[in-house]
Amino acid sequence: MRNKYIESFEKAQLENKSVPDFRAGDTLRVAVRIKEGEKTRVQNYEGLCIAIRGQGTGRTFIVRKIGANSIGVERIFPLYSESIESIEVLRKGRIRRAKLFYLRELKGKAARIKELRRK
Repeated sequence: MRNKYIESFEKAQLENKSVPDFRAGDTLRVAVRIKEGEKTRVQNYEGLCIAIRGQGTGRTFIVRKIGANSIGVERIFPLYSESIESIEVLRKGRIRRAKLFYLRELKGKAARIKELRRK
């Protein structure tokens, strides 16, 4: 049960944000604005979305990528953060569950997700 005033405030905050439609199992490229001292730059973080949770302005998603030496790196992004410049969906995955935490134990070809084919 949420307060109607908080809901109306959050709705006003979310109106000017455009977020693509994605879900767990999709491969994403998230452009993150990074501030280093006085300079800012945009760095892409590309990986598999393994979970989406929360609601309203508190909505977050977890992106997992395989880094150097086959080490998995996960990062949690607030969906409506000012530091996120853009989110691009590269592939739609064919999955059967909402949270893909089981991928943490899998390696190599076993951790692949099939692409969703449209007919």
